[in-house]
Amino acid sequence: MVKKGEISGKTIYRLSIYHRCLRRLEENKIETVSSSTLAKAAGVNPAQLRKDLGYLGTLGTRGLGYQVLELSEAIREVLGRENLQPVILVGVGNLGAALLRYDGFKKEGFEVISAFDAVPETVVLRGIDVPVHDVDEMPDFVAKNKVKLAVLAVPAAQAQEVSNDLVDAGIQGILSFSPTVLQVPDSVTVNSVDLALELEQVSFFVKKDSQGNTSEPVQG
Repeated sequence: MVKKGEISGKTIYRLSIYHRCLRRLEENKIETVSSSTLAKAAGVNPAQLRKDLGYLGTLGTRGLGYQVLELSEAIREVLGRENLQPVILVGVGNLGAALLRYDGFKKEGFEVISAFDAVPETVVLRGIDVPVHDVDEMPDFVAKNKVKLAVLAVPAAQAQEVSNDLVDAGIQGILSFSPTVLQVPDSVTVNSVDLALELEQVSFFVKKDSQGNTSEPVQG
């Protein structure tokens, strides 16, 4: 078993992509896959894929490729997905509610077991199946259920305070949809998703293609 810290964050990210590709192969009853085919599906070069999979030990057979099920299970073990990992969500506004309705988490090994909001009674009216509690109950819930992962979907003004509470409660990984930079200890991992920033980048390339411009600056 690979120890935490031996693999970089970028490698973990690519392993997650490989695992998703392998799951699709499993669903289509494909038993073996070559490194070049898997690399193409994941959007990386074969050399990078072989380097990443080297962390898993000796897998695959020259000329035959990898056993899809074997490789999928090896990656799942490294990622800690043998069982569904419990996750909480804080902030059940429009975005938070949409995330709670998303059914893709379980497919990737995660289960949102509870949500927290400052006004939980209003969330019940939205038809959310996940239990929603007052945010003040969050620390005790995290400790009691040994939750290590949280999704943060609160306004930017409250994000740092809530993240502090999450860290104090024992959360070690935060997926933040709040448009602000969070300050957390080095032992805590934060991945931020700024939807406006992502849309801005997409918009730039759409504009460039539609107008036939390049990204080079205009000379005055």
